Amino acid sequence: MAVAVSRKIADTSPPAIPKKTTKVQKTYQANTTAKRSAAPSTKQTKPTATATETPPGPDMQPQLDRIAASPTLTPYQKRVLRLLCQVPRGHVTTYALMAAHLGSSPRAVGNAMRRNPFAPEVPCHRCVATGGGLGGFKGQWPKDGEGITLDEKRMLLREEGVRWDDAGRVLGTPFGGFV
Repeated sequence: MAVAVSRKIADTSPPAIPKKTTKVQKTYQANTTAKRSAAPSTKQTKPTATATETPPGPDMQPQLDRIAASPTLTPYQKRVLRLLCQVPRGHVTTYALMAAHLGSSPRAVGNAMRRNPFAPEVPCHRCVATGGGLGGFKGQWPKDGEGITLDEKRMLLREEGVRWDDAGRVLGTPFGGFV
């Protein structure tokens, strides 16, 4: 009769050495935890009630075709301009909301828009700064809030029904219903 003998094999791996957390790592962890736990700003994240989850309308199809066929635009610029075509007439979005959807940065979004060869048909004028200011237009930033390019951006938005407060900031919640 055979008797089963069980033997415990000794663990030969070295004991785990606890890693020390540096002061920089602790500060980073504290800052990122605080940012995650903070309530999100409704100004940036809440899409407008009338324009949520809006794919580009049929009126934007010619512009989408032009964007796709452009040999001079980079793939990233094409993504930015296609996303911009989703912003409905009479609404604005922000560089930050577009960047969040693209997994990019607001500055990269602005740089892609400054090279928009199809403006104003591809409506880069519908993108404003996070605080509601107009931001730049056609790759130029205003001096003291004035400039011919900002006047043009203001005129295009006014024609679409966008309104401002007394400080010159766009009123309403920015569009964020990108698909």
